[in-house]
Amino acid sequence: MPTITSVDVEPLCIDLFQPFGIASGTQTRADNVLVRATLDDGSNGLGEAAPFPAVNGESQDLALATLERLIPDFVGRQVSRWRPLFSEIQERAEGCASAACALQSALFDAWLKSRRCSMWSFFGGAEATLVSDITVPTGGVAEAVQSTLEALAMGFDVLKVKVGGASLDQDAERLVAIGDTAPNAALVIDANGAYSADEALGLLGLIGETRERVRLFEQPTAAHDLEGLRRVMVDGKLDVAADESVRTARDVVRLATLGAVSAVNIKIMKSGLGESLDMITVARQHGLRLMIGGMVESELAMSVSACLAAGIGGFSWIDLDTPLFMRNAPFAGGFARAESPRRNVLSVDVIEVGHGVTLHPSPSRTWPDQENV
Repeated sequence: MPTITSVDVEPLCIDLFQPFGIASGTQTRADNVLVRATLDDGSNGLGEAAPFPAVNGESQDLALATLERLIPDFVGRQVSRWRPLFSEIQERAEGCASAACALQSALFDAWLKSRRCSMWSFFGGAEATLVSDITVPTGGVAEAVQSTLEALAMGFDVLKVKVGGASLDQDAERLVAIGDTAPNAALVIDANGAYSADEALGLLGLIGETRERVRLFEQPTAAHDLEGLRRVMVDGKLDVAADESVRTARDVVRLATLGAVSAVNIKIMKSGLGESLDMITVARQHGLRLMIGGMVESELAMSVSACLAAGIGGFSWIDLDTPLFMRNAPFAGGFARAESPRRNVLSVDVIEVGHGVTLHPSPSRTWPDQENV
């Protein structure tokens, strides 16, 4: 059975074409972490940690320190029983889910390569392609219009608009301007928990006819304000998705039991691979719709998410756009993005083994063979 012989980890810093702003903060560069795992049969796998301090308080330094602490104890372990292994990694990461996700992804990629199996087909091969939205970050009206024009030029017809970083009137003005610029586009509003229920409902009332094209309101209220989520869904008469409010399968059960949302946003970076699978299963059992999203991730982490969503199938919203914000990410392969004018289409059936992403890194931290502990 394949065992882990070494794991390498290093900072992964990728410049962005433009700041990626949400209600709680802005990233001007993706300060991520790269993990590479090697098995005793020579198979190699890659994983990415994408901490976002403004969302979860995690940082590149925390992710590196967590991996430095974790990895020595996992070298020498077998990977074929990956579900319990992933659960142990998640538990021992102690609050740095992005680090756990990176290690899980690298090990899973290596194991699937040793089996000559693609991650997409392993998860079920349900859908060969996904159609993603693209994000319009926080900012002024002029910036929003420019981002919208660029999105339209690339063929995107679903725009995810970040709100909550300015006044309610300014957010409404941006939404109306985006709607006027893209009259045929569907809109997803994402407040990242910045509003009260009254404010979220007030925003819907301020945008006039643009309201008719809003298909989803993602995390309008704070993570703990589940009653607020329910009010926006019921009184606003639209789908509401939980993001910050849902990190585990237990969270999904609680939200479903309370009738607080109609959808959940699955992010491997906040939940890890094993827990994400459990969340998907529980969400389906309770009749909740599914969204796949991420932090500010390159095509490495987002190819893992694309394989998960397309492999299982049935996701109502796809939000796998952040590689388009990145400049000179050092990767090739993974999902294939169609050329303009349909750059919103992601094909995963081109992936032959693992998640398909390749790299030639120069690791800065290495743990050699150790006995199983």
